[in-house]
Amino acid sequence: MSEVTSVASIFGEDVFSDKVMQERLPKKVYKELKKTMTEGKELDPVIADVVAEAMKSWAVEKGATHYTHIFQPLTGMTAEKHDSFITAPKEDGSVLMEFSGKELIKGEPDASSFPSGGLRATFEARGYTAWDCTSPAYVRKDAAGAILCIPTAFCSYTGEALDKKTPLLRSMQAINEQALRLLRLFGNTTSRKVTPSVGPEQEYFLVDKQKYLKRKDLIFTGRTLFGAMPPKGQELDDHYFGIIRQRIASYMKDVNEELWKLGVTAKTQHNEVAPAQHELAPIYAEANVAVDHNQIVMKTLKKVACQHGLHCLLHEKPFAGVNGSGKHNNWSITTDDGINLLDPGKTPHENIQFLLVLTCILKAVDEHADLLRESAADVGNDHRLGANEAPPAIISIFLGEQLQDVIEQLVNTGSATHSKAGDVLNTGVKTLPVFSKDATDRNRTSPFAFTGNKFEFRMVGSKDSIASPNIVLNTIVAEAFSDACDALEAAEDFDTCVHDLIKKYATEHQRIIFNGNGYSEEWVEEAERRGLPNLKSMVDAIPALVTDKAVEMFGKFGVYSKAELEARAEIQYEAYAKAINIEAKTMIDIASKQIIPAVISYTKSLADTINAVTAAGAKAAVQVGLLNECSDLLEEAKAALVKLTEADDAAAEIGEVEAQARYFHDTVVPAMAALRAPVDKLEMLVDKEVWPMPSYGDLLFEV
Repeated sequence: MSEVTSVASIFGEDVFSDKVMQERLPKKVYKELKKTMTEGKELDPVIADVVAEAMKSWAVEKGATHYTHIFQPLTGMTAEKHDSFITAPKEDGSVLMEFSGKELIKGEPDASSFPSGGLRATFEARGYTAWDCTSPAYVRKDAAGAILCIPTAFCSYTGEALDKKTPLLRSMQAINEQALRLLRLFGNTTSRKVTPSVGPEQEYFLVDKQKYLKRKDLIFTGRTLFGAMPPKGQELDDHYFGIIRQRIASYMKDVNEELWKLGVTAKTQHNEVAPAQHELAPIYAEANVAVDHNQIVMKTLKKVACQHGLHCLLHEKPFAGVNGSGKHNNWSITTDDGINLLDPGKTPHENIQFLLVLTCILKAVDEHADLLRESAADVGNDHRLGANEAPPAIISIFLGEQLQDVIEQLVNTGSATHSKAGDVLNTGVKTLPVFSKDATDRNRTSPFAFTGNKFEFRMVGSKDSIASPNIVLNTIVAEAFSDACDALEAAEDFDTCVHDLIKKYATEHQRIIFNGNGYSEEWVEEAERRGLPNLKSMVDAIPALVTDKAVEMFGKFGVYSKAELEARAEIQYEAYAKAINIEAKTMIDIASKQIIPAVISYTKSLADTINAVTAAGAKAAVQVGLLNECSDLLEEAKAALVKLTEADDAAAEIGEVEAQARYFHDTVVPAMAALRAPVDKLEMLVDKEVWPMPSYGDLLFEV
């Protein structure tokens, strides 16, 4: 059997897919379910019962004994509670295996311990999961057996969203409604639905499991809190796109097979820039399915790593001194009949609908740059954004030469008369083909780059759910479409109005366009002159959630209520404070119990050596110098440890969440850096046999 046939034969075999539904559901039931999925129609309980029975029978045939409503609480991870299909014992001692439409549609996990930001009290614990029928159910197989997983939303008893899926679905409704308004104004009467499509690239590190277990910092925080750089890092670029080592290749093979069975279109795999770093990318899917699939990808990367004696690190910056990991969020909007609203065509200057869509996006990103930045805010991302490996914390848009030229024509003359065409790439080698170049290059330093027929938001952290950035993207663009439609629907002359709107949006929001080097200091200065926000940390970005304009916009489209936004801001502050507190306590623990005792032991050994050498009548200048250097650094480390301990203890006395988060950022984080500095120097001096944990070299190169 060929490899292609093999992939085709297993792809989606564990998914309750459209094909399976057609095979197992009566035609009428299938038709009604599809209406619910495509038109947002409420599902009839009778239909739900039939679907549930078919789903259960299919899952049981695959070995499933339990089902779970899998949801995404405000922790950024997925959550689940397993229930078996057993309902009641029969008189003969056997049991009934049932699964009703009610159990399919609604679950009641309570799940009161998840963060809610004050949306519900613990004594008001009732929380509901609701089936997202537009994201397919699947059977996951692991050590627990086979589990039927049903993607769901998670809401409180009073209807507030306690998860990331609910507002995502709301934002998809918003952009669908406003995009259809826009299309109707341009004479499109056939498209019935507009859906944001997403393709998230996933970066990750792999380290040996046994070495991982010897690093308390990796275990507790996901990143190394101490660690000196090895003689070699990533400076030779020899790992990037290099030959994949056999152990890793075997791991990737198993990851792909598991993902394909679950209907995840794992497409590309390669070595990334940093040693031990890799990437996996799928083909595009509808936004809510893409969000669910990315959670499956992260869980699968972790699970399969264990089977290969490896550990997968999804932290944004697990190792200082080498590139961290991101998750590029490729976003576009497409109709149900295959029209990509971000496709410029061969002559973008003549494509009026595209130009309006494009300038609406310029408007949306410029007006809500703070929200887009906040959507990628994460404790780990604070170590990554702004370095020469990831976009700066400043939001800007890269359009490329072709569209930049069209925008400049619109701004300068009021109309665009031509589009730059792609040139021919000639390598100078006769045996190599001559082919057409794209009309524009790519800019890997831009946080929000147009790449042919989509925008690539490159700021998202590797372990984060992609729900948050897509909620923001969908909603801010829906608002821009709505504003444009309001003007166009009231216009006496459509053609004149649309022309004026395109010029107006291009002119007023051209400051957000930047095609240059986003890593340069010159850009930071230029962005400040332009008035673009530079929110350098997660703590700086969180207030964007509760500005008046954010509350008004999200409320207008029913994506978030004011209470839901305030809750999320509180949760973000708490998450930051808790994460830094855990890191600080881990540093204190490692320094106190492992590093300082190891250095003391080493200095004693040095002192004994000095005594023995001098007693023998020889010089011990080298040993004395090394002892003094180690002792000085040990003293510096001990002083820094005391200061960090005091700073971390003081944080506990701060009751208000925002103030506490800012204290951790302003005081505790610098204290952590002050402790790390002498410890990393000591690692370069102390005998490797004495040092209490695997080094960067051990972790990055011995995989």
